[in-house]
Amino acid sequence: MLPVQHRMRTSAQFSATVRSGARSGRRNVVVSVRVSEQDQPTRVGFVVSKAVGNAVVRNKVKRRLRELAADTVRSRPTGHDVVVRALPASAGAAWSELGDDYRGAYLSAVRKAG
Repeated sequence: MLPVQHRMRTSAQFSATVRSGARSGRRNVVVSVRVSEQDQPTRVGFVVSKAVGNAVVRNKVKRRLRELAADTVRSRPTGHDVVVRALPASAGAAWSELGDDYRGAYLSAVRKAG
């Protein structure tokens, strides 16, 4: 579970990150990263649409992505806003495959964001 200060809450935060952040995609996820002020905590938000599957499947995907994002927050506790969009293929992805896709997309987006 992500601490409250590391959760993205408002649609304005999501919009700002997706529109002005750097984006990188893989088979299972698309990650958008926006560099924020260095003293601001890293905030993470998730977008898991109905195209991924029913409520049970969507919640499973969100729990997996939340755990991966918790590692990101531990390694970079300040300075980034991150939006993770799950693609329909993520419903059937193995844990290791989802993790590899998330980490690869995140690192690529951070490089692009500067």
